[in-house]
Amino acid sequence: MTDVTHTHNFEKRTKYVVFLTAITMVVEIAFGLTTHSMALLADGIHMGSHVLAIGLSWIAYIMVRKVAKNVSYKGNSNKILSLSGYSSGLLLLIFAVVILYQAVFRIINPSVIQYKEAIGVAIIGLLVNIACALLLKHEHEHSDHNIKAAYLHVIADALTSVTAILGLTAAMVWNIVWLDALGAIISSFVIIRWSIGLLKDSGKVLLDL
Repeated sequence: MTDVTHTHNFEKRTKYVVFLTAITMVVEIAFGLTTHSMALLADGIHMGSHVLAIGLSWIAYIMVRKVAKNVSYKGNSNKILSLSGYSSGLLLLIFAVVILYQAVFRIINPSVIQYKEAIGVAIIGLLVNIACALLLKHEHEHSDHNIKAAYLHVIADALTSVTAILGLTAAMVWNIVWLDALGAIISSFVIIRWSIGLLKDSGKVLLDL
């Protein structure tokens, strides 16, 4: 397939992922609040960052498709994708810090968690993340910072779903409430590392380094 075909293909994939993540975000945040699960709430909030970031990726592909049809456009359309990837990485970093803050706050101020309900919703979130990851799977030679950023957001949320499930299960079995928040903290540090890497890679392209 040509680069234009790949761009259009990625555009359709990101559109489907935006809708899937938006629905899951609403469910996870609602149940995170009602079940008092910090890990599940963190997963839902992080899913919200995906709606913004992957939505931005979708818009970037639409822009690239439109400028490709504009014969008067002389710029580098790949920089649009790198700019979107950089912005997405910045959002990923900000939301990871927010999750970290909320998790620490929950350790200091613990509350009763409805474990079974929270675990059930976290599992649903993980399944959605797996489906989105399959939609965004791409060949390395045809990738760009935009699709990498979208894929990274999905993988990062899969990580928060896994840590939420493990943290909630451990907290329920051993009756140690703070293990739920600990899972969110671990996810935050991993996501911060990923986001910094994405910012460095996309930033180099934007600065022609």
